[in-house]
Amino acid sequence: MKLENRLKEVRLQNNLTQEDLAEAVNVTRQTIIAIEKGKFGPTVSLALALAFKLGVKVEDLFRLEPDHRKNGD
Repeated sequence: MKLENRLKEVRLQNNLTQEDLAEAVNVTRQTIIAIEKGKFGPTVSLALALAFKLGVKVEDLFRLEPDHRKNGD
């Protein structure tokens, strides 16, 4: 399964910079960048904090999608 997210889209709808959002949830801007690029999956508490700050449900920000890559079989 692959974690997909709409963090950048929702952040921009809220007129927040990466820095604004990072400060609001007490992480670095680099963490927000990594989440938006799909390089880092947030902890449950961070996902909840992001959703709260952005005024959406966690499932509106993040969802699991099937990973269609082959496993080498």
